[in-house]
Amino acid sequence: MNNFLNSLSRQLVRALMARRWGRVAAVAVVLAIAAYAGLFPALNADAQAERQDASPTQPGFSLTGSVVHVADGDTFTLLVNGRRERIRMASIDAPETTKDADRPGQPYAQASRKALSDLLAGRTLTLQCYERDRYERSICNVPLPDGSTANRRQVEAGMAWANMEKQGRFMRDESLPELENKARGQKLGIWRDQAPVRPWEWRYRCWQKQQC
Repeated sequence: MNNFLNSLSRQLVRALMARRWGRVAAVAVVLAIAAYAGLFPALNADAQAERQDASPTQPGFSLTGSVVHVADGDTFTLLVNGRRERIRMASIDAPETTKDADRPGQPYAQASRKALSDLLAGRTLTLQCYERDRYERSICNVPLPDGSTANRRQVEAGMAWANMEKQGRFMRDESLPELENKARGQKLGIWRDQAPVRPWEWRYRCWQKQQC
């Protein structure tokens, strides 16, 4: 494309020097079209790169409030200025609790919920959040006063997995896989089972395919 544009530019210069105005106009139009065709894909590629770079890898907003309900090992409700905010903890996935007759729960789901409740219930916290998901939940890290996070604590205790669904698409804390390995080695929580089923596999196989 660059060679083509250079050739047209030389033709335009020669036409201008010879004052062949019809040819000048024709070459100028072709140059404009070629530049449009060559330049705009690059611009589109740059715009696409910017959109990819803007994907949420760093927290974008914070929420401060008190924990008023713990639903399971990775989901709770935060009361923020009188408004209830549903929170889904970033980078982890805890055993699923029973939703209904067609969506039974997993082993250790209640133990995981209790572990998170013991960590958070009644506390006032400031969360570091990335985005909202399709269920209107805020996806957040949950810092604790000791400098750790509830996200890490759940994985360390064997009460949640490092969320590697879709090849780690939802992973924001790169320390979690190693913490999971340590909990597995110590056979804590979910790792007492010989073959615990990861929650994202459970949702697909058991809930969607009814192959529990």
